[in-house]
Amino acid sequence: MHLIAFGINHRTAPVAIRERAAFAPEQLQSALSDITTHGGANEAAILSTCNRTEIYCRLDETDGRQTVKWFCDFHQLPANELQPHLYLHPDQDAVKHAFRVAAGLDSLVLGEPQILGQMKTAFTAAHKAGATGKILNRLFQQTFSVAKQVRTDTAIGASAVSVAYAAVSLARKIFQDLAAKKVLLIGAGETIDLVARHLREQGVARIVVANRTVERADLLAREIGGEAISLAEMPERLAEADIVITSTASQLPILGKGAVESALRQRKHRPMFMVDLAVPRDIESEVGTLSDVYLYTVDDLQDAIQENMQSRLDAAREAEKIINIQVVDFMHWVSSLDSVPTIRALRDTTTAVCEAELKRAQRKLARGDDPQLVLAQLARGIANKFTHAPSDALKKAGHDGDAELLEAARRLFDLGDDL
Repeated sequence: MHLIAFGINHRTAPVAIRERAAFAPEQLQSALSDITTHGGANEAAILSTCNRTEIYCRLDETDGRQTVKWFCDFHQLPANELQPHLYLHPDQDAVKHAFRVAAGLDSLVLGEPQILGQMKTAFTAAHKAGATGKILNRLFQQTFSVAKQVRTDTAIGASAVSVAYAAVSLARKIFQDLAAKKVLLIGAGETIDLVARHLREQGVARIVVANRTVERADLLAREIGGEAISLAEMPERLAEADIVITSTASQLPILGKGAVESALRQRKHRPMFMVDLAVPRDIESEVGTLSDVYLYTVDDLQDAIQENMQSRLDAAREAEKIINIQVVDFMHWVSSLDSVPTIRALRDTTTAVCEAELKRAQRKLARGDDPQLVLAQLARGIANKFTHAPSDALKKAGHDGDAELLEAARRLFDLGDDL
């Protein structure tokens, strides 16, 4: 029995390759069925996200070549195109890789928590499809336990390490009830997309997305349950916003001091929290001089991010220690499985001996033999039957000078060293 984890991720493959190797949700069930039928895997689970596609397998062959070939064939990817980007971790390394991925140690953003949920979804899909068994069930359950321990015992996810998350964290510190605030997001690119998702995670329901291209704003707004407006509408909606976060590609400021002053008058000078994540800046620097505005730029967040990243790196070192211990624990469990058939055979043989001797004793009792004598014969018969084969093997070991077997027998039967 062998475990492997193989695939590609954001470190090893460009997005053009990752796109071609991804599994769509509607493909998962058929893919899991196919890999366990034709791909050489006895058990399998598929993890497919925007940053990685990985397959965790239990198989009989040692190198996983058949399973990797299945992966290439399924996606119609020539092996020579995929091979430079592919990694394959066998046995203990596969276990360690699973633990590290779930703990966020292999993520684009160190310590990010989303990957754990994605792994749980992947395992659930594989389990429902009947593609997992004793080994992968135990592997993933321990993987989730390790990830929880890492997050509980270290500070791996305690600090913001992206400007999007840092902006939302700062807003959370300023406003006691962030969920009750209305947010205006200006832009609809990747950074604003991340900001929007972090806001939703914090319970913020009222979000307006303003963008030069309304269609793009509408796409994001529909994903988060917000409202989309054009950039031209933004000045008249500005007064509604308690929080303004902006990140566009404009070469000139799109929000000036005059527009903000007008909004503050409409708000009766209730404070506004503003974060400008754009370079060049989207908000005129003079806006920061207004007494009812708290304006932060991307530079204001960088120092905190660098400090937090160092904190996560320190936590990651602690996490690696936890993972190394847990890998050893899992591999000990796997090794113990090799003894299960032997233990079962020993129990079956012992049971058969006992039942045969018991039936013999019952026949003697039925014909009226002395119960005390029958019991003594029962005990002696069981002992003789059980020790017959080991005794013969030990006699032969003594004759052949097989000291290892003799020593093993002492340990197995707890005979001590003074015999």
